[in-house]
Amino acid sequence: MKESKIKFIKTDFIALLHSLTSEQKGKWGLMNAQQMIEHVTAFFKISTGRISFSLVSPAEHLPKLREFLWSDKEFRENTKGPETVIPAEPLPIRHATIGIAIEKLEREINSFFEIFKNDPEKKIVHPVFGELNFEDWLQLHYKHIRHHAKQFDLLHP
Repeated sequence: MKESKIKFIKTDFIALLHSLTSEQKGKWGLMNAQQMIEHVTAFFKISTGRISFSLVSPAEHLPKLREFLWSDKEFRENTKGPETVIPAEPLPIRHATIGIAIEKLEREINSFFEIFKNDPEKKIVHPVFGELNFEDWLQLHYKHIRHHAKQFDLLHP
């Protein structure tokens, strides 16, 4: 299962993104396709420590959050992150084209795998889920990008 998640993250998801246009809207939420790609890129930057946030979840909630992380439950449509991490309104696009945004995402995905390959014991804090190791981050990235792939009708339930 681990290898199929890695393949989906590194290859399949990127291939699916190439069918999107920059301003394309999702089935829910306010982000357009390019904003979603840039959002996912930032999420990978959190997992490599290039962007950091303090933990916002109370310690007593972490076991339930971890249970959700490792369950088969998906993120609900319109799942909102804490506003200290993800503003209510989508951020403006940062890159000139959706193609450039996809290239930046691919680089961040590769950085994620490289950082944990070089330091397999590394743990990095996610602002909601707490301190995560490689396996935890892999699971979270897989859930997260599947959520956005469904949002933009790239995967069907």
